[in-house]
Amino acid sequence: MVKELSAAAKMMVDSFRFKRSYSMTSDGSDENGLNWEDGHISYHNLYLVVSEAVPGFAHLYCYGVTKCKFLTELMGRPNLNLQDFNCLQSTSVNHSRWCSPPCHKFPNVDCASKIAHSLYDWLKFHM
Repeated sequence: MVKELSAAAKMMVDSFRFKRSYSMTSDGSDENGLNWEDGHISYHNLYLVVSEAVPGFAHLYCYGVTKCKFLTELMGRPNLNLQDFNCLQSTSVNHSRWCSPPCHKFPNVDCASKIAHSLYDWLKFHM
């Protein structure tokens, strides 16, 4: 299940928060501070949102086998795993940007926008 998804490129970071796809508890996440009520996009629009966010990019990258497999299957095009390029774990990469959504109320949360932009900066520097 995708709760929050961010895409980063030169001078651009887009972040999308999804509503729950079926009846479930609100469950606040220790990882990113989000509840399902923080979402504003219907989950059934996941493919549409992702495909519209990245149409002009020749290469797509994400971090981790599970995420790459999920996005490759969802989009029908390869998503390259940054781990294959010896990228540090996303929590170890220097976060060069900050975000301030109200749902990210704690300083130790893993913000998808911040991580996406930091991984983009890492990729730009190392490739």
